[in-house]
Amino acid sequence: MSPASRYTYLGPEGTFTEAALRTLPEAATRELVPMVSVPAALDAVRNGEAGGSLVPIENSVEGGVTATLDELATGRPLMIYREVLLPIAFALLVRPGTALEAVKTVTGHPVAQPQVRRWLAERLPDAQWESAASNADGARLVQEGRYDAAFAGEFAAATYGLEPLVTGIHDAENAATRFVLVGRPGRPAARTGADKTSLVLWLGDDHPGALLELLQEFAVRGVNLVRIESRPTGEGIGRYCFSVDAEGHISDRRVGEALMGLRRICPKVRFLGSYPRAGVEPSQTTPLRRGTTDDEFAEAADWLARCVDGRA
Repeated sequence: MSPASRYTYLGPEGTFTEAALRTLPEAATRELVPMVSVPAALDAVRNGEAGGSLVPIENSVEGGVTATLDELATGRPLMIYREVLLPIAFALLVRPGTALEAVKTVTGHPVAQPQVRRWLAERLPDAQWESAASNADGARLVQEGRYDAAFAGEFAAATYGLEPLVTGIHDAENAATRFVLVGRPGRPAARTGADKTSLVLWLGDDHPGALLELLQEFAVRGVNLVRIESRPTGEGIGRYCFSVDAEGHISDRRVGEALMGLRRICPKVRFLGSYPRAGVEPSQTTPLRRGTTDDEFAEAADWLARCVDGRA
């Protein structure tokens, strides 16, 4: 297959990321290539070796996936074209014949640990935890005999010759992870009426009310924020950028004007894409306030033009 028909994902085989990727209809016609890390998966897209990459970006228990947030904020620009929400429940995978009382060492992705911490404390209080590059990689390490058990998806058991000793493990009900399909910059996904726009914003200087000034660009135009998260820029203590998800599409007048306002006051704005919100219908979006619809923006612009021309 050509590189355009290749999708990379956080591997190895058997990760939740692979499971999420396989929910996309186009995955059936793509070559799916596991990568050792989020940066490697995204760099394959940047370098033209793949047409897209699916990576985790947010967990309902642990919050943002910092590796993905930082990769999207730095380096050559990429764009989000779709998101996938996957319910998450873990299985404790062991080599065949292993009893629960024989489990002394466990492994899994660092994001998995907060989702199973209570279960571990109750069922395996003396087990030692060590992190793996991914949950599926933890399963591979168990297969190799380096750990007694791994927290991973139950579907990974067959891939690594393991058996699920306990299934349905989670400390929080309805836990889910959000994944994004990323490609090289291009035209955003078509507007659906239930969309999300993602950005990274940098402050010009640190002063009282600096963050408020950014938020007001959204608030005065009736744009609802669904996530905002600070990340260090690496330029020193106290230097942060902000990863933002807002309701709406860049072609919506309220969203487009908010972005123009941010571009005027921020030294740097990185547009990461407008794309459909997973699992949300247009009827489920936040109702628009009076004065923030496209028609009302257009009417106001027309009124201003008439004023300028002396026709008001």
